[in-house]
Amino acid sequence: MPRSIQEPITVMGFDYGTRRVGVAVGNSVSMAGQALKTIAAPNADTLFQEIEALLKEWQPNKLIVGRPLHPDGAEHEMTAKATRFGNQLQGRFHLPVSWIDERYSSAILEQDPQMRDNLDAHSAALILEQYFAELALKAVD
Repeated sequence: MPRSIQEPITVMGFDYGTRRVGVAVGNSVSMAGQALKTIAAPNADTLFQEIEALLKEWQPNKLIVGRPLHPDGAEHEMTAKATRFGNQLQGRFHLPVSWIDERYSSAILEQDPQMRDNLDAHSAALILEQYFAELALKAVD
């Protein structure tokens, strides 16, 4: 099969936070992210159980984790935590994980009052859309 013809894939995105994790899903056909839910789990075991249920339901081919950075691109404490979270996803569920710069995803959404209720899930959808946009740019190169 020629390289230009790719099988459609489903991708699940995560906006990691220490108290909440936003989850979204998208696919390479629509190249859009859809907010699924915000998980506010009391501990890591419960968090990963909820993620496992979503993975079984949606069957993604790949996982995308937002990687928070300072505005100048420098890493900070949450960068390391989000990276660790992505590594744990990969280790537990054996799916490929990519990281996307998510410096401004929450800030953009906080300006829209309708988004505040499920802000983390909508942030995850933005992270997915950024992933698809970068994927499209690579396909053009």
